[in-house]
Amino acid sequence: MEYTQLLEKQIIGRLRVDNPWWTEGEIPSFYRNMNPRLYLDLLYPLVTDIELNRAVLLMGPRRVGKTVMLYHTIQKLLDSGVPQQNIIYISVETPIYNKIFLEQLFNLARQILGKYDDNKSNFYVFFDEIQYLKDWEINLKSLVDTYKNVKIVASGSAAAELKLKSIESGAGRFTDFSLPSLTFYEYLHLKGYASLMYLDKIIWSGIELDYYNTIDIEKLNGLFVDYINYGGYPEVVFSKKKQEDPGQFIRHDIIDKVLLRDLPSLYGIQDVQELNSLFTMIAYHSGTQFSYETMSKESGVKKELLKKYIKYLEAAFLIKVIHRTDDTAKSYQRETQFKIYLTNPSLRCALFQPISASDQEIGDMVETAVYAQWIPRLNTDISYANWRIKKTQQGEVDIVGIDVARQKPSWAVEIKWSDRYFEHPGELESLLNYMPKNKLSEAIVTTRTKCGCHQMDCVTLHFIPVACYAYTVSKNTIEHARIQHGL
Repeated sequence: MEYTQLLEKQIIGRLRVDNPWWTEGEIPSFYRNMNPRLYLDLLYPLVTDIELNRAVLLMGPRRVGKTVMLYHTIQKLLDSGVPQQNIIYISVETPIYNKIFLEQLFNLARQILGKYDDNKSNFYVFFDEIQYLKDWEINLKSLVDTYKNVKIVASGSAAAELKLKSIESGAGRFTDFSLPSLTFYEYLHLKGYASLMYLDKIIWSGIELDYYNTIDIEKLNGLFVDYINYGGYPEVVFSKKKQEDPGQFIRHDIIDKVLLRDLPSLYGIQDVQELNSLFTMIAYHSGTQFSYETMSKESGVKKELLKKYIKYLEAAFLIKVIHRTDDTAKSYQRETQFKIYLTNPSLRCALFQPISASDQEIGDMVETAVYAQWIPRLNTDISYANWRIKKTQQGEVDIVGIDVARQKPSWAVEIKWSDRYFEHPGELESLLNYMPKNKLSEAIVTTRTKCGCHQMDCVTLHFIPVACYAYTVSKNTIEHARIQHGL
C-alpha cells in the first residue's frame, strides 16, 4: 500500500511538471519560441472538432516535431479560450507510467485538478509516444467510447505499426494524421526564404498548370543541398551547433533510439547490431535497386529475416520501399528487385558526412530528396520503371505515377542534377522509349538550373530545376493533405 501511494504521489508530481499551463496559463517558452510546422494548420481543426467522437492519431518518425506540434496545439487551444485546466498532456514513455492504463492517468490528472466528477466540461487529452503502452489501441478505444466530452490526441513514432492497429482496432474511433519529415516547402518557409519562389505556368496538353519557379536558382540550389544534408529535422535546421555535428544529434536521438530501443522492444529483435548494419548499408545506397539475394549476401542476414527487418524499418518510417514496373507499366509477377529510399535524406549525412553539390553521391541523394516529397502524399501510387533492353543493358524511368483504376501510368518524371539533358534531350533514351509505349505525350525532366520544353517527335519534355520541382511537389503534398482532411 505504501508503495502504491508513493508511486501515485510521483505520478501526480510528474503530471504537474508536464502541464505547466495549469498554473502558468501557457506552454513553456522553449516551445513558444519555435516556429510551428505548416502541418499544424491541418491538425488543429481535427483536434477542435468536438462533435466528431474520434481520437486523433498523430503518426510520424522520431524528432520531426510531433511533441512540439502537440504543445503548439495546446497553446492554440489556450489562446482560443479553452480553460487551462481542461487540457491534459501525458508522455506515455515516461518510465513511472509503465503498465498504467490511459484511463487511470486521465483520472489522476482530473483528480489533481479537482475535476474528477466533472463529466460535462470538454477536456482535451494528449498522449505522447503511445506505442510504449501495450494494447494502447484497446485502451484508447475504450476512452473514446466512455468519455464523449473528451477529445483525445495520441502521438506515436512507429507509424506503420500504429496505422495497422488503428485500422484493426480503431475502426470508426480514430482519425489518422501523418506528420512526415520536414518537406522542402516547409524548410524554405521556416528558414525565411519563401520569397525566392514565384508561381509560374507550364502548358501541359494545352492546359496551363501551376508550378513554382525561382528568382535565384543558385541560392535555391545551395538551400536544396543544405536541405539534403540537414533539412529533415526542425531542430537541426535552426541549430548551427547541431549542423556542425549532425551525426551526434541524429545518430543518438533518432537512429540509435529507433534501432536499439524502439524496434527491439516492439518486435522482440535479438540482434540489434545486425539491424543497425543493415540500415547503414541501405542508407549509404539510398535510391539503389536492391534484391533480397544481393542484400542477404552483402549484409550476411538470411532472406526471411531480411524481409522482416525491412518491414520494421518501414514501420519506423526510416525507409520506403518503392516497387518497380516494366516498360509497359505492368508489375513483375515475381518481385525480385526494388528500390529503397530514406524517407529523409539527412539521415545519410548523419551516418556518414555532408555532401556537396559536386560529390559523386549527389545524384542519388537528389533523387532521395524528391522521393521524400512524394512519400507523404496520401492515396498516390508511385513506382519506378525498370526493364531489360539487352542482356547487359537496362532501361529505367525514375518516377512513374500509376492510375490505380486503370493500372496504367498517368505521368513520368526523370530526376537529373545536371543541365546536360536540356542541351541533349535525345540522350534520354529510356524515357523516350517508355512514353509512346504507355501513351504518354508529356513528361518532366529535372535539371540543375535550366527551364524550358523540347518537342521530341510525338512527345514533349518539360525541363524544370529539381529544387523547383521538389518545392512544387512538397507544397502540393500539403495542399493534398488539406483536401484529404476536408479542410
